[in-house]
Amino acid sequence: MRLREEQTGLLEDNEACRKARTSGGSLAERLKIRGLFLAQRDGLVSAQQHWLQGAKLAFWLLMFSAVLSGVILAKAALSGPPQAINIFWALASLIGLNLVSLFVWCFTLIFAKHTQSPLSQLWLWLSGKLARDAKAAQLAPALLVLLQRHNLLRWGLGRVLNGWWLVALCSALITLTMLLATRRYGFVWESTIVASDSFVTLVHTFGQPAAWLGFAVPDSTLIQSSDLAAVAGEQARQVWASWLLGMLLIYGVMPRLISSLMCEWRWRRGIKDIQLNADDPIWQSLHERVQPSSERLGVVDAAPATLPSSSSGAQAVGSHAVLVAIELDEDISWPPTVPEHVT
Repeated sequence: MRLREEQTGLLEDNEACRKARTSGGSLAERLKIRGLFLAQRDGLVSAQQHWLQGAKLAFWLLMFSAVLSGVILAKAALSGPPQAINIFWALASLIGLNLVSLFVWCFTLIFAKHTQSPLSQLWLWLSGKLARDAKAAQLAPALLVLLQRHNLLRWGLGRVLNGWWLVALCSALITLTMLLATRRYGFVWESTIVASDSFVTLVHTFGQPAAWLGFAVPDSTLIQSSDLAAVAGEQARQVWASWLLGMLLIYGVMPRLISSLMCEWRWRRGIKDIQLNADDPIWQSLHERVQPSSERLGVVDAAPATLPSSSSGAQAVGSHAVLVAIELDEDISWPPTVPEHVT
């Protein structure tokens, strides 16, 4: 409601302010009562329900696209001749784009104030379209302003981005495992500028974290013998397949899982701390409307059983007299008639 009033001016809120004043709560509670009354009156509460339904549907559409993208990544990694799959091309196809996206997100998280990825913008756009309610158009901008004010926007959108990549990479891991289990692949490596010794070092260095989890790492002999043609041995194919799965898990799934958990923790922690700050300058114009410094109360005492009455009269004593009147009513004629001998 506040964002709408900033754009169009204050709404007609006499009844809303009256309800807020009669509630007798704190200033923040009165502002909430006013806003809720206006939202219900203008149909924004029902529009919010429609937007939430659209947001849920958009979320599941994104998750479906993540599963589909993971399948495509796995099939693209093994799309070459089955007997001679370039191991590093396969690895780059699986985690290359993910690592670029992760580095960009980390950079914007540290150095940028606003972190909106194309994926999160797509989710917000789909949520508005699927809501099918014209009044819901202002809800997404209002939500972004609220989250940005409490420094939660980056974590909320980070949940969407990292969650999407986590689902996509898990889908790729499952699909890759199924492909390796049902088909026979041979692996080779090729390079014009990288020597075989350097290649051995790279494979061992990057494969060491996976080895701690039980994944196989090719030895120097196997690596050097795979530079021109795939080794025909069954064990060689299994070692390379295990190394590839370990790389996807360690450098693909695990970083996204850690990022998702961090975003989820910061999000839940921040949501609990969101409170309406009635002292914020944006609410100053409404303070007097919902909690005026002075207010006309009217008659608050009970009516008496009898009302006092007044009377007038004259009493002459001697030849001189003094006229005295106290709290005369408007219907009493004054001064009264006195005898002629009184001066």
